[in-house]
Amino acid sequence: MSATVTVAPVDDRFVADFAGCDFSFEVISEALPPFTGPGLGAVARVEAYTKTYEADPKELTDAATELDAALFCARINGRLAGYIALSKAWNGFAEVDDIAVDREARRTGVAKALMDLAVSWAKEQGLPGIRLETQSNNVGACRFYERYGFELAGYDRHLYSALTPGTREIALYWYFRFV
Repeated sequence: MSATVTVAPVDDRFVADFAGCDFSFEVISEALPPFTGPGLGAVARVEAYTKTYEADPKELTDAATELDAALFCARINGRLAGYIALSKAWNGFAEVDDIAVDREARRTGVAKALMDLAVSWAKEQGLPGIRLETQSNNVGACRFYERYGFELAGYDRHLYSALTPGTREIALYWYFRFV
């Protein structure tokens, strides 16, 4: 039986429910340059490790109150399964500021449901498409964006170098254009 995913604007439960989620993922491969698009290209296996992006649910909800911003969450049987934070970027595209799916909810359609809502939100705002950034070590997410129809349109080898000296992570920029 497949799970029923519901997506809606966050409510008062979001901050408390966030603590019960595990948004980390296992890195087992990394994307390799050149990043010429439109798809990801070659990947190489690496020694496995766990990656966690720090997110503060209160900061997410605060940011969603800004003009041209939104925060939606996905739930399965009432349990928080994921979220997506959106805003209007400086270049006129909708920007996915953050998207995450709980480990237990992966491969249940949560990411697709969140992205479908992002597309609807961006179209309602009259924006020409969506852009997002992810890292070369998040191959699973990159493959999802590629399947969804995003195009790999650029990269930045130095974006994370001041945060983590010696990092091999490369920022990858993806676009989903409506026209």
